[in-house]
Amino acid sequence: MAGPAFTIWGRLNSHNVKKVAWFAEELGLAYVRHDIGGQFGYTDEYLAMNPNRLVPTIEDGKLVLWESNAILRYMAAEYGGPRWFPHDPIDRALADRWMDWQFTYADCQRLPFLSMARTPREEWDVAAIARDVDRCARQLAILEEQLTRTLWLSGGEFGVADVPMGVYINTWFHLPFDKPEFPRLADWYGQLKDRPGYAANVMIPLT
Repeated sequence: MAGPAFTIWGRLNSHNVKKVAWFAEELGLAYVRHDIGGQFGYTDEYLAMNPNRLVPTIEDGKLVLWESNAILRYMAAEYGGPRWFPHDPIDRALADRWMDWQFTYADCQRLPFLSMARTPREEWDVAAIARDVDRCARQLAILEEQLTRTLWLSGGEFGVADVPMGVYINTWFHLPFDKPEFPRLADWYGQLKDRPGYAANVMIPLT
């Protein structure tokens, strides 16, 4: 019997790969995933599909696609139907903005993550880490405000717009620095942790 046609290329300790693997499970989509990038390196065959030397990339039949949030949108539209990809362009846009907002947030979390998860403590730039943690906290205050008005970033129920920041918020809560209290953010994170695909693909060792 032939295996699933949907293939994810990328190592699971990448935030962007976690997004795609987790969402595939939310959709009940059969898939295979191949480790590549980071400690696994890149093959010539992979770079022919994605010359950016980044992960993930997907193959789905004739489609080869990279850029994680573009992949999520494709998956929602192709496999999710209106439950995951609303027909109303206003509803879709109001949720969709949080997917792009995640890239702004990721910029401030990058240094604390790479330092605390992947670098010996004696090599940490403590002042730079503190600066970027403060930047992250200011961004997360925006997210906290949104979650006082909607249960989910996608609106009234969990949706694809919750996936990108859902991955990054797991890292925020696991990195060993002092954090301000964000009650609604903590509630949102608690609900994410109850989702089996999140537990299996996102709540794994950060290294």
